Amino acid sequence: MRHPGSMTTILLVEDDALQASLLLSLLRRRFDDVRRATDASEALCLIEQPEFAGKLGLVISGHHTRGIGGRAFVAELHARMPALPVLVLGAAGEAAGDYADEHVSFLPHPIASEEILTLTSRMVSQDKNAAA
Repeated sequence: MRHPGSMTTILLVEDDALQASLLLSLLRRRFDDVRRATDASEALCLIEQPEFAGKLGLVISGHHTRGIGGRAFVAELHARMPALPVLVLGAAGEAAGDYADEHVSFLPHPIASEEILTLTSRMVSQDKNAAA
């Protein structure tokens, strides 16, 4: 079953090819439009494209992203798109407190498949409701 907001783009920012492949496979079970950027600079370049940014509903990124990462990356995203939901994946207890923002959620490893799909669905739905 596809999510009702299937026209919304989800951007996965992940430099590890195996991890990216696993997450893309999981997310594409429920969402039609999932794209991958290999690092923060590629993600920020995509967001600068109005057509891409207009469909973007969620960014999923690791806490440790190549180039600028973590809180600095989230700050750069929000400088361009202040209400953009961001899901940060990281080690338990690592840096959840760094992401105290209404548009940011932190999910510690290990992450259950259903847990990430449920949270992703909720964040994309909240974004759609906020935009309506």
